[in-house]
Amino acid sequence: MRKAFLIWLLAIAPAAGAEWKIAEPGLRYEFPRDHHVHEEFKTEWWYFTGNLTNASGGLFGYELTFFRQGVRSPAERAGTTSRFLVGDLKFAHFAVTDAAGRRFFFEQKTSRGSFGEAGFGESDRLAWIDSWDLKMNPDGSFDLAADMSGADLRLHLAPLKAPVVHGTKGISEKAAGEGHASYYYSITRLRTSGQLRLRDVRFAVTGESWFDHEWATNQLAAGQAGWNWVSAQFDDGSELMLYEMRLTNGAIDPVSSGTFIRADGSSIALTSADFQMTPATFWRSKTTKASYPIGWKIAVPREQLDFAIHPVLKDQELILSPIIYWEGAFNLEGTRAGKPISGRGYIELTGYATPLQELNR
Repeated sequence: MRKAFLIWLLAIAPAAGAEWKIAEPGLRYEFPRDHHVHEEFKTEWWYFTGNLTNASGGLFGYELTFFRQGVRSPAERAGTTSRFLVGDLKFAHFAVTDAAGRRFFFEQKTSRGSFGEAGFGESDRLAWIDSWDLKMNPDGSFDLAADMSGADLRLHLAPLKAPVVHGTKGISEKAAGEGHASYYYSITRLRTSGQLRLRDVRFAVTGESWFDHEWATNQLAAGQAGWNWVSAQFDDGSELMLYEMRLTNGAIDPVSSGTFIRADGSSIALTSADFQMTPATFWRSKTTKASYPIGWKIAVPREQLDFAIHPVLKDQELILSPIIYWEGAFNLEGTRAGKPISGRGYIELTGYATPLQELNR
């Protein structure tokens, strides 16, 4: 279900033609093959978020996401030699949350990549744009690097679990009807270590991250305003991904779904009937005037799981062009099977500043 900038791209994208493949049931995922680019699909993203701690106990969150939007299908660009006739556009978002300092830094990069300054799938480099870089190592770990005026990050991420595929029959549905689906998997827990700089101070950090990879050729359906997406890592070794597709009439699209991942790595697909997400706390942006439900109560009855989300910082709004969304780190507390449970995670809220369909007017 990722990501916010791609929401806009999917909303304005023309209908898929024969030149682009669509996500259909039956894909057999293979790794590390599927960590790489899928150029036969129109849209794709590699998304990392994480919660980090330094030696003094300070809490930090980060987001680094690389996007690919196809503009010329593989068939259309066959035989092309000009650097200026690119096959795709490149985008990236980088954000850092400083909970104790009550600071939030974010930046966006865009590029055609005509001269190799941005691209996807060059040997061990999965994605890059200028100095922002995602590298996969032979042992299956990843290295991330990104910088902006207020912060920079250098991290090493080692998977603690195998990838988990979301949805049913290998596809994740976003709306009813053929073509409204994606191929979507996550590595839900990665041991993370490295360096973080905030302003003029650099320090070591450790923690855990979450990796999403998704690719598709599809459009959002008419009447979809945005979504609420949650990734949660619990202290008992389990994880949870949920998303609600929000409609312009205020209802939740019944295709909304999720995945519960047990400590042993086995997973359970969840339908919209298997969980409840209830807004509990709202924050109104002074800049955009959008009101975001940043605190939540979540219940997954079949797992005897109830917990509350508490953002580490109220203002984690990314004000970008053309998309504006709220995405940030949170702490959680609750119960599972009557026993206390805690953890951390990330939540993304889209379509609150501007409904997605209005971006296409």
